[in-house]
Amino acid sequence: MKEGISGVLVGVGPGAACTSREVLGRRRPANYRHYRLRRSQRRYFKDSGRYVPIITDGGFRKGGDVCKAIAAGADGVMLGSTFAQAKESPGHGYHWGMSTPNPVLPRGTRIKVGTSVSLEQILFGPTSVTNGTQNFVGAIRTAMGFCGASTISEMHNAEMVIAPSITTEGKSWQLAGSNCRA
Repeated sequence: MKEGISGVLVGVGPGAACTSREVLGRRRPANYRHYRLRRSQRRYFKDSGRYVPIITDGGFRKGGDVCKAIAAGADGVMLGSTFAQAKESPGHGYHWGMSTPNPVLPRGTRIKVGTSVSLEQILFGPTSVTNGTQNFVGAIRTAMGFCGASTISEMHNAEMVIAPSITTEGKSWQLAGSNCRA
């Protein structure tokens, strides 16, 4: 930060198309890095008055992933595979990592993600699925409301709870609901 960088990119490697984790053998969840980096960021801001944003990269699939990253300290996120699925995507349903020696022959793994809906629907809805892969802005707004945050900076102060079963807890009731009658 003292060298004048414009931002810090955190978590490079865990995305669907990235080979950095396999090539470099480095594994550490991005949210763990946020906590450590936020301390340095706050200290630097206090000393210099200059705010250096944190941008998280890799592995985001759902709105909840983005919300957790923001609560952990991210100012922005990279959504490669998510945006590659938009009908307007220049990759036409394909995505590959950013580790490229030249623009014609990417080094990162090229993956087919297909196209699903418009970029507007991915960002703002309305959602046609219940899995959190559409209406990212709505997810962020709702999460901020639950946390009592009116700004991204306030969201950085949200209390986080580690809940490994968050993707399955309560789902048996939802799945059983299709067979139940009210």
